[in-house]
Amino acid sequence: MGLKLLHLNLHGLIRSHDLELGRDSDTGGQTLYVLELVKGLASRPEVEKVELITRLIIDRRVSTDYSIPVEKISNCAEIIRLPFGPKRYIRKELLWPYLDDLADQIVDRLQKKNSLPDWIHAHYADAGYVGALVSRRLGLPLVFTGHSLGREKLRRLLAAGIDHDQIEQTYSISKRIDAEELALAHSNLLITSTKQESVEQYARYGRYSLENVEIIPPGVDLNRFHPIDSDSIDEEKELNKLFKPFLRDLNLPPLLAISRAVRRKNIPALIETYGRSSILQQRHNLILILGCREDSRQLEKQQREVFQQVFELVDKYNLYGKVAYPKQHRREQIPSIYRWAANKNGLFVNPALTEPFGLTLLEAAACGLPMVTTDDGGPRDILSRCENGLLVDVTDLEAFRDGLETAGSNTSLWKTWSNNGVEAVSRHFSWDAHVCNYIALMQKRLKFLAPRHWSLGNINQTSPSGQKLLFLDLDNYLEQDKVLKKLKWDLKDYSLKNNIKLGILTGRSINAARYRYTETQLPKPAVWICQAGTEIYYADENKSDIFWQDSITVDWDRKGVEKVLFDLKDYLELQSTENQAPFKVSYLLKEPSEAILPLVRKRLRQSGLVASPHLKCHWYLDVVPLRASRAEAIRFLTLRWGLSLDQVIVVASQQGDAELIRGLTTNIVPFEHDSSLDGLSSQQRVFFSDSKDGVIDGLKHFRFFKSH
Repeated sequence: MGLKLLHLNLHGLIRSHDLELGRDSDTGGQTLYVLELVKGLASRPEVEKVELITRLIIDRRVSTDYSIPVEKISNCAEIIRLPFGPKRYIRKELLWPYLDDLADQIVDRLQKKNSLPDWIHAHYADAGYVGALVSRRLGLPLVFTGHSLGREKLRRLLAAGIDHDQIEQTYSISKRIDAEELALAHSNLLITSTKQESVEQYARYGRYSLENVEIIPPGVDLNRFHPIDSDSIDEEKELNKLFKPFLRDLNLPPLLAISRAVRRKNIPALIETYGRSSILQQRHNLILILGCREDSRQLEKQQREVFQQVFELVDKYNLYGKVAYPKQHRREQIPSIYRWAANKNGLFVNPALTEPFGLTLLEAAACGLPMVTTDDGGPRDILSRCENGLLVDVTDLEAFRDGLETAGSNTSLWKTWSNNGVEAVSRHFSWDAHVCNYIALMQKRLKFLAPRHWSLGNINQTSPSGQKLLFLDLDNYLEQDKVLKKLKWDLKDYSLKNNIKLGILTGRSINAARYRYTETQLPKPAVWICQAGTEIYYADENKSDIFWQDSITVDWDRKGVEKVLFDLKDYLELQSTENQAPFKVSYLLKEPSEAILPLVRKRLRQSGLVASPHLKCHWYLDVVPLRASRAEAIRFLTLRWGLSLDQVIVVASQQGDAELIRGLTTNIVPFEHDSSLDGLSSQQRVFFSDSKDGVIDGLKHFRFFKSH
């Protein structure tokens, strides 16, 4: 049997043909890399199946290709599109509320197929978050590639003088960084493109481990990207038509930039540098390929702002006849544009503020086009192997100008650079080399990591297989007398008639929970999730589920948690001994504060502790293993017992219960609930009760009762 591989690439527009690169800030080099990697893996004899999971999009503004649930790439590779979030196409920063839905769908899909992949490879922070959840639940090895990182983006934006609140509002940067930390904590392997990316950018993360890193530079399709050949004459005629409306003298060596129109790519700085230099204007045309546009007023805000800067700078320096920025081009023209520029002794220019790798640099080099590029990130590694141009500090416009003027002044050096680039890309950066390295490293690093299979032999005899499971919170919801009086009679009657079993959620120990529960006079529970989700007990058994404990206690350091949080004693204090547990450290806040959770999270991360804080009812803070929570315990049970999530219903009422509502669980929010839950009314399977019969109303709403 060959390898079965699963790749996650959730945002942007991706299909097996005619990629719309540069269409927006979400459809760039990452999309191309992932598609080419999947194609390359599918061509290998060791690989039996490659699936690429992305989002199903139904939107008149985009092609119907993105609404096809299954798209065949090759005999053993497919794009699988799953619906989550709105049907329409939205930018990646708006997808965060819906990622738990996707994780639940993927787990359910893999369980039903009864064929687990050998590993998951998650691309970017959003896929890293989903990959971490799927890996956690099924025990699958996780490979993570961030492509670009939230902490680096935040650093750059702050340095540019943008307000932190504005950054948060636009980019949801804290969610992105949280997701990256989660992905790093769960990853068995981190793949980066460059050494700089690994030791400088990822090293800012608390859950980064250098031992888990492998550097594999991306590959270039040498069938498309190659030096000038016999077809180049026809290519030149076609491109002369594309650029002639902009340029007075088509024969000048071009300075070529190809990128998306986003701030990070720093295109206005290139125009400013060109505009300030009479030498550059005399020697060169400036060619800007910034994606396709019909009407710049219809672009997303960031793209619109970049184009506005382009138009204003061309006007400011009166660059008409010297700068080309065509509205349309075809993807298949990109290799031709590189060759066209190389044929005229031009230069490829990458002025990006930050460049995780720089695939366009390799494409240009493969076509014989030397480069002048930012000294940030991947270009350092590329230039050290290719020796085909100059690194410059693009934030220093004088240094940038000097680099461009120098690079364009020596014909002999240009030829050496051109030859060096073609040879080095063929030797070091082909797709064949990339895929061979990828598979060899995966098999070496991941071959001992077996997926977790829940077999029938593992199922506890008290399993409510074929039944439905209702979870109630003992510490909050069942403490309300008026709730109990109503539930006492309703549940006894309805649960017996409709095959509904009870589950209890509690922060208490099992003994304390059972003692308190007897006072409620409710039906006996089938399962208890105790100690804030760190222990699971079945019916009357006194031993917790060892499979659950084994899965959550990876790298747990209870003493380390207490030590790291000790100096926060002005804000919180340890609860009494009877409220502590082996896998839970419990605190009581001295004053309720929304700032405490971010502060505690930061402390835990900075210390590299694999732990997560949960605040309940505004006063009670529990720190538990990263893989543990009430929501994850419920999902463990569905896998253990072979239940689907739509057979499980959860009653959520208090601050801290939002974790229970995320994903595809069925949820009831009673009439009297914490205001922190109000924002979750748009979630897929949530019923907000408007009466005191909240639980029964919800069960009826979701048709949990048998028809008589």
